[in-house]
Amino acid sequence: MSETEKITVPVCSNQDFLQDEPWRVFRIMAELVEAIEDMSKQGPLVSIFGSARTKPENADYQSAEKLAKLLTDFGYGVLTGGGPGIMEAGNKGAFENGGNSVGLNIKLPMEQQPNPYQKASLDFRYFFIRKLCFLKYSSAVVIYPGGFGTLDEMSETLTLIQTNKINPVPLVLVDKKFWGPLLDWFKNTLLAEGMISEEDLDLFVVVDTPEEAMEYIRECHSRVVSASSVHE
Repeated sequence: MSETEKITVPVCSNQDFLQDEPWRVFRIMAELVEAIEDMSKQGPLVSIFGSARTKPENADYQSAEKLAKLLTDFGYGVLTGGGPGIMEAGNKGAFENGGNSVGLNIKLPMEQQPNPYQKASLDFRYFFIRKLCFLKYSSAVVIYPGGFGTLDEMSETLTLIQTNKINPVPLVLVDKKFWGPLLDWFKNTLLAEGMISEEDLDLFVVVDTPEEAMEYIRECHSRVVSASSVHE
């Protein structure tokens, strides 16, 4: 087909699109209102992100499960994407330790089957509403090794903290060996070329153990409580 024969049809000229698309707003509103109503009842939560493909015999799975138990020991609930892998480990640790275990589930072409360790389970059609609920209701965020989805969650959290669009919640990356090459790129490329500031590297910490992650979260929250007391 030659250039003169090509036909480009603008999306907005499609009559089905014009008729159906505005109504999508109401479906979005309904999902958002329902999610906020449910999430506002859950109490303090810590989000645990990581690969859906991590198996129970993997050290990261066991670490996430242990961290979830530690979190519930200190009165936190655990918030995950509700699926397998690291998400399952987080929900399992909280569930089996008698703590609050919340899953934000979404249907995906692969991987996403709800795990059985959720005391509260929400189902989402829209990714952006699901992500909003993670960050709006997280007192801290812990990132285990994962793929594109995990990197997206880490990057969005970092960006929102950096731009002061959310409160500066503790952000913890677990597994120094896994995250090391990315951190080197942050320093040797992003920082070296002026894409980020040196203080941006202080927006997160990298640890190796669930105990270190728990200690950092508690330390950050203790500072917030102390600062609040001073201003009262």
